[in-house]
Amino acid sequence: MSTDINLYPRLRLIETPDDLRSLPSSELKAVSEELRQFLLASVSRSSGHFASGLGAIELTVALHFVYNTPFDRLIWDVGHQAYPHKILTGRRDKIESIRQLDGLHPFPWREESEYDTFSVGHSSTSISAALGMAIAAQKEQENRKVVAVIGDGAMTAGMAFEAMNHAGDCKADMLVVLNDNDMSISENVGALNSHLARILSGDVYTSLREGSKKLLSGLPPIKELASKAEEHLKGMIVPGTIFEELGFNYIGPIDGHDVNALVDTLKNMRGLKGPQLLHVITKKGKGYEPAEADPIGYHAVPKFNPEQTELPKKKASGPTYSKVFGNWLCDMAAIDPKLQAVTPAMREGSGMVEFSKRFPEQYYDVAIAEQHAVTLAAGMAADGLKPVVAIYSSFLQRAYDQLIHDVALQNLPVLFAIDRAGIVGNDGATHQGVFDLSYMRCIPNLVIMAPSDENECRQMLYTGHQLDKPAAVRYPRGTGTGAEIKQEMTMLEVGKARKVYESAQKEIAILNFGTFLNAAEQAAENLSATVVDMRFIKPLDQAMIKELASEYELLVTLEDNAITGGAGSAVNEYLAAEGLQKQVLNLGLPDEFIRHGDQNQIYQIYQLDAEGIEKQITDFQHRQSN
Repeated sequence: MSTDINLYPRLRLIETPDDLRSLPSSELKAVSEELRQFLLASVSRSSGHFASGLGAIELTVALHFVYNTPFDRLIWDVGHQAYPHKILTGRRDKIESIRQLDGLHPFPWREESEYDTFSVGHSSTSISAALGMAIAAQKEQENRKVVAVIGDGAMTAGMAFEAMNHAGDCKADMLVVLNDNDMSISENVGALNSHLARILSGDVYTSLREGSKKLLSGLPPIKELASKAEEHLKGMIVPGTIFEELGFNYIGPIDGHDVNALVDTLKNMRGLKGPQLLHVITKKGKGYEPAEADPIGYHAVPKFNPEQTELPKKKASGPTYSKVFGNWLCDMAAIDPKLQAVTPAMREGSGMVEFSKRFPEQYYDVAIAEQHAVTLAAGMAADGLKPVVAIYSSFLQRAYDQLIHDVALQNLPVLFAIDRAGIVGNDGATHQGVFDLSYMRCIPNLVIMAPSDENECRQMLYTGHQLDKPAAVRYPRGTGTGAEIKQEMTMLEVGKARKVYESAQKEIAILNFGTFLNAAEQAAENLSATVVDMRFIKPLDQAMIKELASEYELLVTLEDNAITGGAGSAVNEYLAAEGLQKQVLNLGLPDEFIRHGDQNQIYQIYQLDAEGIEKQITDFQHRQSN
């Protein structure tokens, strides 16, 4: 399978959606098939998000064919499914660079293309953004159309319904496309619903409905009866009552892989006034049998051979931190029936598959609802259970008020297992977990731990679970150091650091927070520096810091987090409060959003590998001596 564009006779003619719109609609099915094959060929070479894009091929073609993008606004929720959109909007020849350093951004990105009208990466923002754009379009009065495409998973978040509730009240002209890939439809049902969608979105139905309302406007009781009759009639035909109640005109469901039916329906809906919702049924992984059979496994893929039916196995030197967490969770649940595990749709990513099967009565996947996940755990803890919230660092940001108001303020024993902390890598700025130490450190009652290896992670999870107060253990994406993991679980002394290596020279002390410990040790060997694994960000081991400050000329803090407000800042604050005048170098991530690229590449760019750490310390010493 090749990415040679000359092998795709229709797709090679499409540089922009204007080229697509110049084609007769009879060509769209063939364009969709070529686009699907090109996507398969390119992602198998580059790696990246895959199954979602395969499922959105026809929808992408139809939207760009009917709507005058980029003048008309098209907003993709999350953006996993936007690779076909990128291919059709001038980035076809760069698609193999996606998620690579200096390559295309993994998600829609405003700085990358005028067709990417809103930068995304997290779920359920599209309807709010689309409503804001629809309001702006009303004020411009240039007949600009606005479309949001949101998946059924993203629709589970409260933010989506908040936006829909407001849109129904504003009555702005906008279309929400619900891309539903959680249920399959037969050909007969698909054909029937395509036919119904054409009728319900067409001029005849719209005219009859509006005309009848005008005719009955002077007769309130009859008008109310007619309105209820219409609602019940549509409720029997289509499952759209909830959207109608929110003020949307519901159309569908329609077969999302029938590109001509999509075009006909979208053309009809383009001219409708007020909030509209089109319910589209698609199949994740459509057109590639292995992805259809395993849409979760093929959601994001490494480089692979499309001719083979299985993805290549990752070669790992040891278990991932997610696996370490999953194993601990199972071990702990086996001895503590009060343990309850909560996750906002991160079962696979957080290493909870085995736990969900072995302990289904203690497992709660709340869907994409981070705020609810945290407050649900708070409610459990308030009545004597021991909840563990498994969540990614960048997703915990979405539940910040709940972390403060519902957990910490009440000093409830909720354990946060924070995965993907620090540099995440190829998913880029929206997913880098580089703010959690900064945004958590200021919260009272919260114990914050950062393990330096896999065994430390296991012991810290156990320690946090035993505490009668809120606790957080933050750990990175990927495999660990290969450290031996002790099955016996030991309670750590809260707020106590450990010296890893003590140099005879009392010149430099490196205070490590987290999994940079190996790099710190390598740098220390050349610098004759002492290395301390701080373990706890809150509470700090103040006695250790005071001891080091009295003995060493330079203290170096090291963390996989933003320097601003992070662990190094905590050290600075303590030294200042104690009146200790000391040279301190804070190493971590700068005050900027971190771009996408391989984890190791990002570490090298920001000089957080062993060589970079050594260089930053040496350069600092030279500056101080001059």
